[in-house]
Amino acid sequence: LTPSFLRECKRYGFSDRQIAEQKNQSEDYIRKLRSENGIHPCYLQVDTCAGEFFSETPYYYSTYWAEHQPVSEKKDTVIIIGSGANRIGQGVEFDYGCVRGVRAFQKEGYRVAMINSNPETVSTDYDTSNELFFEPLTFEFVYEVMRYLGGGMGFIPQWGGQTSLGITHRLSDAGFNLLGSSLDTIDLAEDRGRFAQVCTELDLKIPKSKMISQIQQARDFVKQNGFPVLCRPSYVLGGRRMEVIESEEDLESYFAKYGEFISQETPFLIDEFLERALEVDVDLVRSQEWSVIGGVVEHIEAAGIHSGDSMGVLPPQRLKEETLKKMEEMSIRLANKMNVVGHLNLQLAVKSDEIYILEANPRSSRSVPFVTKASHVPLVDLAVKAILKKPLLEKYNWKSVQDVSVKGVVFPFNKFKNADSILGPEMKSTGESMGRGRDYSEALLKAFITAKVRLPQKGEVFLSLRDKDKDIMLKMAKELIEMGYTISATRGTAQFLGDYDIPCVIVRKVYEGRPNCVDRIRTGKVAFVINTTSGRKAIEDSFSIRRSCIDYAIPCITESDAAEALLMALKKARTGEFDVYPLS
Repeated sequence: LTPSFLRECKRYGFSDRQIAEQKNQSEDYIRKLRSENGIHPCYLQVDTCAGEFFSETPYYYSTYWAEHQPVSEKKDTVIIIGSGANRIGQGVEFDYGCVRGVRAFQKEGYRVAMINSNPETVSTDYDTSNELFFEPLTFEFVYEVMRYLGGGMGFIPQWGGQTSLGITHRLSDAGFNLLGSSLDTIDLAEDRGRFAQVCTELDLKIPKSKMISQIQQARDFVKQNGFPVLCRPSYVLGGRRMEVIESEEDLESYFAKYGEFISQETPFLIDEFLERALEVDVDLVRSQEWSVIGGVVEHIEAAGIHSGDSMGVLPPQRLKEETLKKMEEMSIRLANKMNVVGHLNLQLAVKSDEIYILEANPRSSRSVPFVTKASHVPLVDLAVKAILKKPLLEKYNWKSVQDVSVKGVVFPFNKFKNADSILGPEMKSTGESMGRGRDYSEALLKAFITAKVRLPQKGEVFLSLRDKDKDIMLKMAKELIEMGYTISATRGTAQFLGDYDIPCVIVRKVYEGRPNCVDRIRTGKVAFVINTTSGRKAIEDSFSIRRSCIDYAIPCITESDAAEALLMALKKARTGEFDVYPLS
């Protein structure tokens, strides 16, 4: 690795990590070797004027082909790390945080440098920040930008989601100043074992849990606590590799799929799954001197659906007032204990009036844009004040809002041939919408419409329900009949409905022969489908039902609480009593 050969490798696009692997060295060794020989990228401006006239746009890309540049020392510059390329679990909601953060810092008199690599985002518009570095969000590229900027005043990963948090440790270890919540706060939230200990110290309930590195430990946990359980890794993006496990067969299948990711160094958490619990998101901002709760979002679907895939409502519609007060109080206590500076997102579950802490994220969450618009509490602007240690000059009360807001969810299933619309702990949505109304039903109606869910006013409703949902859905089935819909169902569901004198056409399952339920959907006889199922085999067996709904653009609801919300929206649509209101 002579200096000239190393420079040549960098010019042809080899990363430090790739070179290190080829030479059986560490990535840090290659970086130091480059530094000792003055091999660093130069930053050149993108010509946004296409050569017609001189461009002064501060929009940079890196190259090893240009001449060496001196370090650009700008101590009044705040460096914001974006969320990178859009993928499920990380998208436009984080871009919202980045842009609002840029503007808030500029308003306070600071220069802002933005590092991001996604051309679709507003944070990468060349006129959003003072300087834009269009670079991949790996440690090497971000480190070089920050070295070129002399570290600035410091860097902020809070608006970039898990991608920016993932390189925070190494940037901090390299000597750059982390603004906002400390490394210890980030670790406290991400390390499931440490987080459980903190909750115990504060007398906060958490689901029973254990860190595991092999299947036998999981079997022992289940033997003691029973099914269902939830398996989840630390430092995940979009709930990747999180699953609800309902049987020994499911457990073996999970380890067969993900065993290579589970070890002593990277253990998973297994915890009891709170079935039929009401799940809640709390977004707040804390400084060393003050705290503000931005809002509490009640998930419409029961616990077990990823927060990014669940519809949500603000203010909550089913929570008791005393439960809500207790949630706010314990959220502030936990933020103080964790020593959060800036954003904190908490995911809670309520079962039998007991509140459980599921997760804490010391960063902006994907719910922040929705909460900010619904509650009129400017969470990102407040986070900037917290980071800068500014006093709070206004009082904010998210409960003072007059309207109800519902978050709709947009899915990409029709773009992927084998995608399944059943929802679970791993995120599948690629967007969200928002419906606002004078009451819950109006907001629900608008959320469904804006999420492109058709609301058929007549026709046949096909039901295929798991046993534990049949009693819950009984009332809904009766209401559908009263509204003039007809019902068809698979044999087990039809027999259950028949026991309560609800007229129902029995339809074959796919493996029972033809014509079957999928044929019925594909021939246009069905207006919408409610298909709730769980367990690996049952999900596989009913896949063709959900897939045929995707292919023929027929609404398919896979969760009982979402089905009840759809019914409420159908009723509201029939009244024609809804309007449009300005946000402010």
